[in-house]
Amino acid sequence: MIFKKVKISAYKVLMQALLVGLLVGIVVGIFRFGIEKMSALWLKLFELTHDNPYWFVVVIVGLILTGVIAGYFVHQQAHVGGSGIPEVKLQLQGKLDIPWWPILWRKLLGGIMVISTGIFLGPEGPSLQLGSTIGQGVGEKFKQSKTNSRILLATGAASGLAAAFGAPLSGVMFVLEEVFHNFSSRVWMNALAGAIAADFVVSNVFGQKAVLAIPYKHTFPVNLYWQLVILGVILGLLGQLYKHSLFSFKKIYTHITWIPRWLHGLIPLLMVIPIAYYLPAITGPGHRLIFSLSGFITKSGWNIVLLLISFYILRIVFSIFSYDSGLPSGIFLPILAMGAVIGASYGMLMVNLHLMPAHLVVNLIIFSMAGYFAVIIRAPFTAIILITEMVGSLLHLMPLAVVAFVGLIIDNLMDGKPIYGMLAAHMQLDDMTQDESGHEDQITVPVYEGSSMIDKSISQISWPKNTLVKLIKRGSRDIIPNGKTKIVAGDALILVIDEGQRATVYDEMTKLQGFK
Repeated sequence: MIFKKVKISAYKVLMQALLVGLLVGIVVGIFRFGIEKMSALWLKLFELTHDNPYWFVVVIVGLILTGVIAGYFVHQQAHVGGSGIPEVKLQLQGKLDIPWWPILWRKLLGGIMVISTGIFLGPEGPSLQLGSTIGQGVGEKFKQSKTNSRILLATGAASGLAAAFGAPLSGVMFVLEEVFHNFSSRVWMNALAGAIAADFVVSNVFGQKAVLAIPYKHTFPVNLYWQLVILGVILGLLGQLYKHSLFSFKKIYTHITWIPRWLHGLIPLLMVIPIAYYLPAITGPGHRLIFSLSGFITKSGWNIVLLLISFYILRIVFSIFSYDSGLPSGIFLPILAMGAVIGASYGMLMVNLHLMPAHLVVNLIIFSMAGYFAVIIRAPFTAIILITEMVGSLLHLMPLAVVAFVGLIIDNLMDGKPIYGMLAAHMQLDDMTQDESGHEDQITVPVYEGSSMIDKSISQISWPKNTLVKLIKRGSRDIIPNGKTKIVAGDALILVIDEGQRATVYDEMTKLQGFK
């Protein structure tokens, strides 16, 4: 009878996950559609300035209004700013509690306004947060338990990223690998159901396709794999540079006191004017630049290499300066764009040195997107699956993996950390609650190889206060533990905790396993 009730409850959550996916598909579809139409309008306005300088008045006024309105949204709700992915991570850890509806509509409108201007920021992170707010809202409307509410929140996040990229597997993998760090069947099954539903709506109702559907037909030859090792090293070093610079640039804004913090977004919005006037193809999140690279790699000469390098320098400086201003937009697609430019620059360098044929440069563009993403976000499986889904070919998994693996080794040697984890750690957690609530909650703790808890019995471990080991999932078995039960690698510990102490228990369990 108990198992029957559990199954019925699981099916209810699955139906709600599908509902989340459908709603996310609608909202993110509107988000992408709005950005697409508004971007076309801004490009037209900049085009008109070439014929009549008076159009600059319209451009400047429009950008100022965008900065003021979007900045005011952030002033009202601080967590509307940025990509929103650090917020989702903290919510799932129990360290942050924010209202879903005030975030949802402000992020939707603010994101469309900001991203469409041509600023070097992207919609994928905000799409993930839009999805998570919908998952949170559905959980509240159905009065779900805290555990099921988190599953729906994670489902919404996966659905949002799937709808943004047109890549459902990548959306699920990113949430499991980097955001939630929970590979339990209850999480991934619901997340996958929601992601498929969201992608279906975006693809068939709004007609949106994969953001970076770049075909490449030539297999990268094994005798040139040494090139991938060098490229991986470069990506590892430049990934470190990006992460270090993202936090260093924040200091610049602390010295800008002549305008309020919430209006700092006006600075990059006005700075984009000369870039959009002279180089409209490289503005925006990065997809236009990525697609335009095919025109550069068909040419030869050292001037092309220098031009591509200058594009990278411009993209990294301006995208970081834009993101640190606090505008509601993300760095997901801009990171892929910078990776693509690195791959094109390196490839054209090798072509000019007669060390590689020109038709393989597009391969390096694809590989570099995956490698740069893997280094900065430290989600290599997501990177490989994302590029594979967008390209639609399984023939290039090995070189993708080689570049990502070498880049990660370099990042590890330099003590690199995931960018979203670093952003979450630097966030001011004024909303964090640590008081005991008296309400029961659960947390699932996976025991990875290398954990200091392995081979210890339950009674030998100093568990956090008010924590009970309710169940151990070991393969297909469910074990009700006692004090003598030993923990082995691969176990999933189901802990009963106080709802208000989730964040504390989460951190203490991480330290207890020796991972912090």
